[in-house]
Amino acid sequence: MELAAAAAAASRGLYVAPGAIALRGKWGRLGAYPRKDCDRTEKSGTAVAISGDSSRRMESLVSNVSRGGVEMALVERRGSVVVKVLPGRPAPLGATACEGGVNFAIYSGSATAAALCLFTLADLKANNVTELIPLDPVVNKTGNTWHVFLQGEFQDMLYGYKFDGKFSPEEGHYFDYSRVVLDPYAKFDWEGDLPLRYPQKDLVIYEMHVRGFTNHDSSKTDCPGTYAGAIEKLDHLTELGVNCIELMPCQEFNELEYFSDNSVLGENKLNFWGYSTINYFSPMIRYSSTGISNCGRDAINEFKMFVREAHKRGIEVLLDVVFNHTAEGNENGPILSFRGIDSNTYYMLAPKGEFYNYSGCGNTFNCNHPVVRQFIVDCLRYWVIEMHVDGFRFDLASIMTRSSSLWDPINVYGNSIDLITTGSPLGNPPLIDMISNDPVLNGVKLIAEAWDAGGLYQVGSFPHWGIWSEWNGQYRDIVRQFMKGTDGFSGAFAQCLCGSPNLYQEGGRKPWHSINFVCAHDGFTLADLVTYNNKYNLSNGEDNRDGENHNLSWNCGEEGEFASITVRRLRRRQMRNFFVCLLVSQGVPMIFMGDEYGHTKGGNNNTYCHDNYINYFRWDKKEEAASDFYRFCRLMTNFRRECESLGLDNFPTAERLQWHGHQPRMPDWSETSRFIAFSMTDKVKGEIYVAFNANHQPVIVTLPERPGYRWDPLVDTSKAVPYDFLSNDLPDRASAIQQCAHFLNSNLYPMLSYSSVILILRPDV
Repeated sequence: MELAAAAAAASRGLYVAPGAIALRGKWGRLGAYPRKDCDRTEKSGTAVAISGDSSRRMESLVSNVSRGGVEMALVERRGSVVVKVLPGRPAPLGATACEGGVNFAIYSGSATAAALCLFTLADLKANNVTELIPLDPVVNKTGNTWHVFLQGEFQDMLYGYKFDGKFSPEEGHYFDYSRVVLDPYAKFDWEGDLPLRYPQKDLVIYEMHVRGFTNHDSSKTDCPGTYAGAIEKLDHLTELGVNCIELMPCQEFNELEYFSDNSVLGENKLNFWGYSTINYFSPMIRYSSTGISNCGRDAINEFKMFVREAHKRGIEVLLDVVFNHTAEGNENGPILSFRGIDSNTYYMLAPKGEFYNYSGCGNTFNCNHPVVRQFIVDCLRYWVIEMHVDGFRFDLASIMTRSSSLWDPINVYGNSIDLITTGSPLGNPPLIDMISNDPVLNGVKLIAEAWDAGGLYQVGSFPHWGIWSEWNGQYRDIVRQFMKGTDGFSGAFAQCLCGSPNLYQEGGRKPWHSINFVCAHDGFTLADLVTYNNKYNLSNGEDNRDGENHNLSWNCGEEGEFASITVRRLRRRQMRNFFVCLLVSQGVPMIFMGDEYGHTKGGNNNTYCHDNYINYFRWDKKEEAASDFYRFCRLMTNFRRECESLGLDNFPTAERLQWHGHQPRMPDWSETSRFIAFSMTDKVKGEIYVAFNANHQPVIVTLPERPGYRWDPLVDTSKAVPYDFLSNDLPDRASAIQQCAHFLNSNLYPMLSYSSVILILRPDV
């Protein structure tokens, strides 16, 4: 509200710092500012009454009182709270919360007069200054710094300044006492925001694109396609059961990198995904509802507001960062920053000046050069300390493990070692070492996309220092193949369900070091994964040459969206099967934006250049799926969070996990097996039974014997809505269970082809 109110006031010519210092509660309780032991210099003071009712404001009655030879002014107002005004100190600059109040200090060497302006939100909207506090150049000025200390108690105040002096543009002076101006040191009001610090094992991650999340007309947000617009829709993620957002690139990037006419769609191609960074310390300004106003500072505040509001809802925010390459391209690319400063330092260069291209984007950032790695660490620290993000996903992170060009082993390690070829993978990369042991960064989430375009594939072997996790690309590939009935994957699928111990256990890592996903921004959406065998990327304008050719997808018998009822039913089952698998696997599940309602991109698996409906979240489609697939996803996500056993800190052992086949304790690990089942003891649910039948034939399974207990069905992806998930609030839940009682009474359960089930153990009473 403060940001919007300030923006509205600015449009009327009243300039204040938006959220600059939302002065809340008692002085000294401002969580957004460092507390200082301020010397208030209590030689003299002014008592100011602050009233939020501008319609009943009265003229101040000022009387001069002598106190020990020092003049003191008292300002009285009927029915208001009194705030005492003291001289204050010239340092630090800005508004600093101290014990008992706030010290204000601002530099102006040419002003002849200054005043501090305080606003209530109501007066701000009405374009009124609630209280004007003139600053005495004798008492409230030291050198060229104006200062004042306010002591007292009031609620929800904002501030700005007025300065008087020459108005002489030819001399560089633009003083205008009618204007309220921003304090350059004004800080965002975090409202006491602190890191959530969830254990990584408890995360449910949601990969989101800021603009794409709300830019469709169906979002009905006030500021579509912006950080502010995304704030309006955060409650959707809370309802879905998400507690962590992974934002696609939000650092200032070159949106026009691919700018050209797209004759297929009749519009221009743009860099929508954002993997082309220009400035690493700035949030993407065009994602802000305020644009470039206030020289982009308002965009910074709007991003901070997004993080703050996400934290209020119990949602962490991770940032997808691109340190593998920049927007400057190869030797023929634009000169924007690093290339014009010191190209030899910032990029991997061959002896004749050619750019190494391990990124596939024209250049490779020289990550392990001492100067470059310090730059990367400084940048990451900035986003954690200043912007309050909770961690990072590193795009093509394997590049950060490659040796730099102009490799200087003495400079890096402190002693001479054999020279290393430029780009060689390092066992102990200095940059990863530096990040991992940084006192700020080793306490946040660090996720590696553990491969690059140069063929270096490190899933399961990325240098980790015990804290780095990985996008598990093997999980994606194995799950896709098992679910569509490919032979030879039952054992590998079981490893995925356990958190991929084959990849992470030997190196001392845990299940939560595996970020599990079936779909992400690059590749098919979940709906397209079960609809298309082939990619359809003609709309990208590259004659369908771009994008992955091997998607491990299956169209369930007919290609494209227009299919028979039988095929469409199978697709709905398969989408649910993938979601069940993702949510019952050990490790950290990641959901791609839109998959929760079945978003389609029409078979396009490389939508990097589409700032349009192809990539936009369809809120109208989400509403259509509210009682269908979205309901299923929401219930599954929250079921996972209720279960103690589905987010373990360690890999499951035989003490709590049992594997089954069609018969209890008789799993089939043969090459032709397409059935996997397991039971798991759970401290909350008692015990759960999960089974996947990826065969084209139905099967009747025998459930594990548990004397004195019975198995109640919870999930069956073959059932019609709403019986695919028998939630407790389902009116005829008992009747639905009773329909399969003749099987359950015999400790049996029927499963259709390509279906999955979850049953819960209950006391047989």
